[in-house]
Amino acid sequence: MNPPATSETLTVLYDGACPLCRREIAHVKGLAERQGDSTLCFVDISHPSEGDTRSAAERAALLARFHVQRADGSRLDGAAAFVAMWQRLPGWRWLARLARLPGALPLLEFAYRGFLLVRPSLQRIARQKDTASISQLAETTRLSVYLERELRSDHAGETGAVAIYQGIAAIAAWRGDAELLEFSNQHGQTEAEHLRLIEAWYPPVRRSFLLGPWKIAGWLTGALPAVFGRRSVYATIAAVETFVDQHYQQQIDHLQIHGGPEGLLPLLLRCQSDEQHHRDEAAGLAGANTSWPLRIWCRVVSIGSAAAVVLARRV
Repeated sequence: MNPPATSETLTVLYDGACPLCRREIAHVKGLAERQGDSTLCFVDISHPSEGDTRSAAERAALLARFHVQRADGSRLDGAAAFVAMWQRLPGWRWLARLARLPGALPLLEFAYRGFLLVRPSLQRIARQKDTASISQLAETTRLSVYLERELRSDHAGETGAVAIYQGIAAIAAWRGDAELLEFSNQHGQTEAEHLRLIEAWYPPVRRSFLLGPWKIAGWLTGALPAVFGRRSVYATIAAVETFVDQHYQQQIDHLQIHGGPEGLLPLLLRCQSDEQHHRDEAAGLAGANTSWPLRIWCRVVSIGSAAAVVLARRV
């Protein structure tokens, strides 16, 4: 086994919300773990973590291209970032050496930029394949009465969540608030992905009959606080996601104790993790000191979310 090219830690900054990136990073992590003494570490930047001070603009730039970060804080992006990662991986160092030949790195960068042009299409194909795989598994799976009701409420909830961010985006665009618009678009894409995955598990004939009202209620839940500014939005999202986290945890606990269909527990864990990221980011942006009208509003939102779940389980 060849030793790592350098003992300096290299941090791989990747987009965990991208199905292509998740596949690639899973492969790279496997190689790094096999090596045992790898100097690579991996950070998912698709959601802000605790203590993350990156601005929305910086995060968008990091998500637009592949980046690695050296121990001194400096970063490489694009083809240069891939080469820096390859030289830490067993079986890939030969490619890093080839990339250092005269003229090779510009050619790799040209190829990478070409990939970025088709990346959105490839992401859609990957998501469709993920959804199709889940659908095939779901078709052969019989759900218990409990799980059928819970997935109905999950589907209704994610439908409402997509509408919440659509409401926020509409008001943010009207007000010309670029930061809030970026926040709503980023989170809304994650919720839309959740909705697609749950729809693959739950056929249309079993879904709630009240999806129309859920969409209207969701849109208003996002739009009304957006009229009053960012802090109201962030506090609202923190309240909603706190409830959603608890709701998913109940289902996760049930599956861990009683078991369930293959593939459902990882799906719920993934959705819960995303919602926790949303909650923590929004709570951090809202701050600790909120006005009493906003606290009352958030309490109403929490109660309304709980009532909606109870209703969606049955209708």
